[in-house]
Amino acid sequence: MQSLKSSIERLAGLGEVEHNPEARPAFLEFRDALTQGKIRAAEKIDGRWIVNTWVKHGILLGFRLGELVETGCAALTFVDKDTFPARQFSLADRIRVVPGGSSVRLGAYVAPSVICMPPMFINVGAYVDEGTMIDSHALVGSCAQVGKRVHLSAAAQIGGVLEPVNAAPVIIEDDVLIGGNCGVYEGTLVRARAVLGAGTILTRSTPLYDLVRDEVYRATPEAPLEVPEGAVVVPGSRAVKKGAAAKLGISLYTPVIVKYRDEKTNRGIELEDWLR
Repeated sequence: MQSLKSSIERLAGLGEVEHNPEARPAFLEFRDALTQGKIRAAEKIDGRWIVNTWVKHGILLGFRLGELVETGCAALTFVDKDTFPARQFSLADRIRVVPGGSSVRLGAYVAPSVICMPPMFINVGAYVDEGTMIDSHALVGSCAQVGKRVHLSAAAQIGGVLEPVNAAPVIIEDDVLIGGNCGVYEGTLVRARAVLGAGTILTRSTPLYDLVRDEVYRATPEAPLEVPEGAVVVPGSRAVKKGAAAKLGISLYTPVIVKYRDEKTNRGIELEDWLR
């Protein structure tokens, strides 16, 4: 992919790339590779997640090159950039897309055996690995990386990021359970086998309290908030002890690790295999 990478980086740096005859063919080759999972916005190398900034440059190039087109039929029409139309699936893809208003953009990789429950949306640059279930009203944002056998429960939101191009996307590793109405944003890294209880919200500015190990995890300028492997996280609150908030007895939301995954936790989610 080195030749494609060089082309994308060169074209992305041009001021008026829209009229360059090389731009659209290069972008279409890039989009095909992204859709097939041959390239991705971030990848794990030697245990560390590395952001491929050139992939984000390629996606942004697609928006620059795109022209608004109308699709659909008289009863239901859409207007969007022609460079990122909705994907169409066939039996050969071995992906379950249940009827009911779901949409996946070209430029998103969806592996065989993924299950898409309606309605849900997967944005460009996202990577969804084998055996994952994306439940109703769930979102997988731009460039988000979702591992194998993940369950994104109803109304779960996995945030996306295109700019700044060097920012890490949200990463959900293998065998993670994301409960209903959870929100994972701003590059948060959820390690393998973690469980997020319903309603848990994770952002760069949210400290994560570990009651088991008596630690507090925070994002830094160099690294995102990270949920440890196997952690079971639920919504909680912490008292504000200063100023008027203390006098008023105000508490702030905070996610809390109450345990680490064990046999009881595993039994509680074993239904997943039957659903798949």
